[in-house]
Parts: sequence; C-alpha cells; structure tokens
Amino acid sequence: MMGTTPPPPPPPEFASKTPTPAPKPTPPTPPMPPVTPTTTPTPPVSRDPHGINKHLQVEVSDVLAEPATPHSIDQVWFYSVTGFETTRTWTYRCLTLLLAVPFAFLCGLLLAVLACLHVWFVVPCVQLSNTFLPCLRSLCLCTVNDFISPVCASFALCCSQIAISLTNKDWQQLKNKEAASV
Repeated sequence: MMGTTPPPPPPPEFASKTPTPAPKPTPPTPPMPPVTPTTTPTPPVSRDPHGINKHLQVEVSDVLAEPATPHSIDQVWFYSVTGFETTRTWTYRCLTLLLAVPFAFLCGLLLAVLACLHVWFVVPCVQLSNTFLPCLRSLCLCTVNDFISPVCASFALCCSQIAISLTNKDWQQLKNKEAASV
C-alpha cells in the first residue's frame, strides 16, 4: 500500500466528543517479487485421458509377493523391488525410444490411408450402388426371366422323362464294385 488515507469521520449522531487520534503511519512494505511459473509446479499431463491402458498399470505387488510366514532378508526384498521397478521403467523407456516414433508414424499413415479409402472409395461405391442397384436389379430379373428361366424349365422337362431301373442283380454288382474299390 503506497499511501494510507485516514478513515472518513463517523456521522454526527455517532461521533464522540473526544477527537480520534490519527493512525500511526506504517512503514512502506517492500514490493514482493513477481511469481514466476517456474516456482509453481505444473500438474502432470495425462497421457491416457480416456483410460485405454488401465490394464497395463502394473505394480510390484501385482507380480511379486512373499507369503506371510517365510520372509527374505529386508535388503533382498528392497533390492528386488528396486530392480523390478528400474528394469520395467528403463526397458519401457528404451523400447519407446526405439519404437514409439516409427510405430506412431505407421499408425498415422495407416489411419490416413483408411480414412482416405473410406472417404474416396467405400462411401462413393456404396452411394453409387444404392443409386444404380434398382436399375441393375431390374436388368438381372429381366435376363433371368427371359433367358435363363426358359432354358432351365426346358431342361427340367427333358430330364423328367428319364427313368432308371435296377434289378436286384445289378444292385449287388454295383455294391461289389464299390466295396472292391475301397
């Protein structure tokens, strides 16, 4: 506060007969240094905001655990946990250093190709087939009804007069031939 102003006098009905002493001047306070962003910690960025990889949050207790009765030496347990965590962390970091950027590039490329094919090939083909399908359907029905159906009906009539009759002797010979070939 740079300069302090005295408070306003009270209304006359509340004023006392003795004058109010003036407040003592306060020494000026030194200006505070500005708060910089480096002094306040920033919250960590969530790299999995939708919880896609919740199943991969593995802790030591999910993998290693000692039974209640036999225990190893405390230092053995401490170094085992430390070794597990360090190995898991640094292996993940090294693998992501080697594979993350190329794999992200390939995923982006694949998704771009799929999006392009969907937008420029699949949807237009579906729309064209929906547009021309009634025409093709009527053309196919006309072809079947005018050409294929009469040919099949004529063939069926020709074959309907064929009769095969086997005697018991022919039937036994046919069974013997089948048994000999097996």
